[in-house]
Amino acid sequence: MVKVPLYINGEMRQSESNEWLDVVNPANQEVLAQVPLATDSEIDEAIASAKETFKTWKDVPVTERARIMMRYAALLKEHHDELATIICHELGKTFEDAKGDVWRGIEVVEQAANAPALMMGETVENVARNIDTYSYMQPLGVCAGITPFNFPAMIPLWMFPMAIVCGNTFILKPSEQDPLTPMRLVELFEEAGAPKGVLQVIHGTKHQVDRILDEPSVRAISFVGSCGVGEYIYSRGTANLKRVQACVGAKNHMVIMPDAKKERAISNLVGASVGAAGQRCMGISVAVFVGQSKEWINELKEEFTKVRPGVWNDPEAAYGPQTSPQAKARILSIIESGKAQGATCLIDGSDFVVEGYEKGNWIGPTLFTDVTREMDLYKEEIFGPVLACICVDTLEEAIKIINESPYGNGTSLFTACGAAARKFQHEIEVGQVGINVPIPVPLPFFSFTGWKGSFYGDQHTYGKQGVRFYTETKTITARWFEDDIATGPNMSINLR
Repeated sequence: MVKVPLYINGEMRQSESNEWLDVVNPANQEVLAQVPLATDSEIDEAIASAKETFKTWKDVPVTERARIMMRYAALLKEHHDELATIICHELGKTFEDAKGDVWRGIEVVEQAANAPALMMGETVENVARNIDTYSYMQPLGVCAGITPFNFPAMIPLWMFPMAIVCGNTFILKPSEQDPLTPMRLVELFEEAGAPKGVLQVIHGTKHQVDRILDEPSVRAISFVGSCGVGEYIYSRGTANLKRVQACVGAKNHMVIMPDAKKERAISNLVGASVGAAGQRCMGISVAVFVGQSKEWINELKEEFTKVRPGVWNDPEAAYGPQTSPQAKARILSIIESGKAQGATCLIDGSDFVVEGYEKGNWIGPTLFTDVTREMDLYKEEIFGPVLACICVDTLEEAIKIINESPYGNGTSLFTACGAAARKFQHEIEVGQVGINVPIPVPLPFFSFTGWKGSFYGDQHTYGKQGVRFYTETKTITARWFEDDIATGPNMSINLR
């Protein structure tokens, strides 16, 4: 049995823990490895190493730190398909989907290599007579990240490269469900020249997370995951006077106007709702049809019937299994509640099975119409390949529905009308808006900007806000008097 190691003080090591969890392939329930729940002494050692390494790492020139990221990005590209294959086995994603997971992480590492420009301060000369003011961006210290199962490459790469290139050290607690991918990321980071101690990896669940949240020397926490866990981490972390950025739940709506290109809108809607088995926080779970576009629901149904899940190397598979039997059971319960509460189930994927992989956590594409906002189907974050359709008469009604949602992660509008697009993007109370783009995840020179109940914190992930999250601003006001200039043969300062 493969035992997933810890990474402490620059060394891969076997944990001394007596508690281990199985890492399971969700397509067939094969146990791939076992991951430890790190002991308190192992966590203490990781924290001590991160603290000690920070003393010297913070003084390494930012250009040298950036060059490590350049080499790291090159190595990640070289091992791109290998990383994707690991994701396929431990998470069940299709190969194309897994490659996207890796690539979007690489893009953030490329942005981290731009740290010298991103960390530039500001200067104003002569704020008063002979007085200048300027600012520096300096690292915080020890930072930590807690990452989810659904993007085991991309989301760790959102966090530790940016934090480390800013001069911090970092403790990563990846998802215990798919730790093999993050550990391979760490091996490649070491190969890129990362100094011993700048990155630590511990494994575990709530107890290990609590140790990080309560540790005084950890200055900042980055989190991506569910609402309940995110709220807990934000509350406990900030109560301990830490910075916290927590990207949490979502209920994303796509609005389809009657002037949209029908085939394009339907195709994008299918992919955005069932892609990645619905296990992404920017996926579409509600389609809002405006006016006559409601007539397209029958054609949407036809397209849904053409989609099916399958194993990672099946070129015809649109997506893979759910991450666990528990996740599947939760989704099935929401599907049943939709039926019981009066929604019309046009396609029911509850009983879908992939031949030869009958033990897999499969759910076929599922489509509902006649959905109301009082139903669990609408209110709950499903995180599965289930789409709910709502019909309204006007764009104003669609905007009102979205703005009244407690979530504000992402939304999109499909239209041919510039005025409608302008109205939508101006009035909508959601952090990430797509216009004829179904899943508007920004490239890393922008920041990932969820709003409302989809984010807890002040500075968002990656981009310029990510740099500010991992740094402290120091402002210097300086005056130098000309009569202090030493002159003569005994001058104390050599001005040449």
